[in-house]
Amino acid sequence: MGVNGTLLAVDAGNSKTDAAVLAPDGTVLGSARGGGFQPPVVGVAEAVDRLAEIVGRAWEAAGGAGLPPAFAHVTACLANADLPVEELELEQELLGRGWSRSLRVHNDTFAILRAGIDEPRGVAVVCGAGVNCVGMTPDGRTARFPAIGKISGDWGGGGGLSEEALWFAARAEDGRGEPTELARALPAHFGLESMYGLIEALHLERIPQARRHELAPVLFRVAAAGDPVALGLVHRMAEEVVALSAVALRRLGLLDEEAPVVLGGSVLAARHPQLEERIRELLAARAPKAVVRFVTAPPVLGAGLLALDEWGAEPGSAERLRGQYPH
Repeated sequence: MGVNGTLLAVDAGNSKTDAAVLAPDGTVLGSARGGGFQPPVVGVAEAVDRLAEIVGRAWEAAGGAGLPPAFAHVTACLANADLPVEELELEQELLGRGWSRSLRVHNDTFAILRAGIDEPRGVAVVCGAGVNCVGMTPDGRTARFPAIGKISGDWGGGGGLSEEALWFAARAEDGRGEPTELARALPAHFGLESMYGLIEALHLERIPQARRHELAPVLFRVAAAGDPVALGLVHRMAEEVVALSAVALRRLGLLDEEAPVVLGGSVLAARHPQLEERIRELLAARAPKAVVRFVTAPPVLGAGLLALDEWGAEPGSAERLRGQYPH
């Protein structure tokens, strides 16, 4: 195996990390999976230390021994690399590990985008716990948003939808808002009889904060049954997805030509009919030439494809790599 010709692709999300060692022809030589990448929680150095352990296991799976030597190129698609200054900090930390002098750090949303398109051209909206959007063109131009919550203008995602559902349900029960089935369905999900009981349980942390995300599927079920309040929230989520898509397409000059809009993340991948139909309807009005796609391939494939793009790999390498990952 030609060590100096190997590439490293990393997709590090909040909950899990995948690393793959690739040959320049797109063959996966070894891979490994580990925990999430969370610099805001543990610090940049510690987060990269944990990443290094996963990379080491991927190198061993590729037939290497000991610490990996310098790779020809490293592409790291990392969660929490939301701003250019954060990308630069992470890039400097990775360069300090000596993995490669040729290294690119991207926000992890770019891995999902590249996994869902045939060439580096298009836009992706990811709606999981939060919401984010990125776009790229073959000449290296990108479009992106800070995507760090309400202070950067974001709305929705699984976490945001759960919070909105709780807000409307609380006001429905106490009389400040309009009636909605959410006031019964949300507490019932946790075996409780009222929103007051749910509010108390959440406030006193008898129900952990991490379980709030379970309420987004409840919201979609209530919306599917025709509840106007729940359906209004689903439609607003669709409006956000389309607004992000249209702005990114316009920034890249793709609004008036056929271009893929890739949808991913747990909320969008669930293919809720009310959400998907509304997205398609609104997108047809704002970006009529956009082609909607749902990405089902693992994001590490996208990181690998970006690595091949950036390395200038031989023709056919992308197809070979794609053939090694399930869809």
